[in-house]
Amino acid sequence: MRRILAIALAVLLLGGVIYIVAFRGDGGTGGTATKTVHGVIGSEKSEYFRDPDVVKALKDKGYTVQTETSGSWAMDRLALDKYDFAFPGSSEPAAEIEAAAGVKGAQTAKPFFSPLVVIARANAAKVLADGGLVKMTGKNSGTLLMGPYLKAAGEDRTWQQLPGSAPYAELTGTVFIKTTDPATSNSGALFLAATSNVANDNKVVADDAAIERTAPLMRKLISVQGALEPSTDDPFRAFISGSGEPLILAYESQVAALVQQKQAPGDMVVLYPDTTVNSPHTFVPIKESARELGTLLATDPKLRALAVKHGFRPQDGVPEFTAATAAHGAYLNPELTGIRQVSAPTVKILMALAERAKG
Repeated sequence: MRRILAIALAVLLLGGVIYIVAFRGDGGTGGTATKTVHGVIGSEKSEYFRDPDVVKALKDKGYTVQTETSGSWAMDRLALDKYDFAFPGSSEPAAEIEAAAGVKGAQTAKPFFSPLVVIARANAAKVLADGGLVKMTGKNSGTLLMGPYLKAAGEDRTWQQLPGSAPYAELTGTVFIKTTDPATSNSGALFLAATSNVANDNKVVADDAAIERTAPLMRKLISVQGALEPSTDDPFRAFISGSGEPLILAYESQVAALVQQKQAPGDMVVLYPDTTVNSPHTFVPIKESARELGTLLATDPKLRALAVKHGFRPQDGVPEFTAATAAHGAYLNPELTGIRQVSAPTVKILMALAERAKG
């Protein structure tokens, strides 16, 4: 009898162990999420983390991910102990977040990146091309020539002063690109990084003298815009809805996601600045619970494919991006042909530029 009871007890215990393993999740596919992590992300990644397919793919790997948004360059000023991870839009604010959170040297990852683009109404793109500020490469694509554009900005040139603008009464006032707040938002900060490079004889602004040389022009680029948006999301949505300014700074990912969904407005033209700073979205694990999540986002094939679906370029994934967007070459420049990619200034220099630009 004792032997039978011992065997029965062993079976029951074994069943309990199997139950626990089956429901704790082991990081493989098909497991039930057991680890809920809470992070702060740039708004450009909101749609990605809200995608039911992404939610499921993460759950299959053992994660439930909750997010809230913030300007990337403002994240280091948040109460970071509330979060398991931060996911800003580039590596520069990531270093500041690490320092502020006391996790300097953490296992950061760069799952995907996205260059900046300028989206324009077709009429605006035509006028800019006629005025020598843009080189069209297709009906819905072109290159923004940063030198001529910055010269026009420095001269406070208006749309009416550009050749060929007369038929387009909607194009009025000073020519400018609507950006985000460079003191808090990643896209606005990197736009200053690129434009200050061009204004500084194609060199990274690295000292006070270069700040002094470039600050007046940076001030013109920002002050003409009036109120500044905290993120790229609202200006982009306004443009797509048919309102907003004729020239909007955006991430290529926003455009690539839109064209893959076949929702791009027929009069949208995508302009790649001929000088740009790429934006490697950098995952910073603040707590141990999220330490492996960044690596998972970077390496898991399903999550990489979903990143492409949302317009991002996966880490070392140009072929993946090119293949997925091959049907949309009328809008995109998958190989970034003819684009000069430059480094950003240090955080200290870039924030000094932003402060001067905002007055």
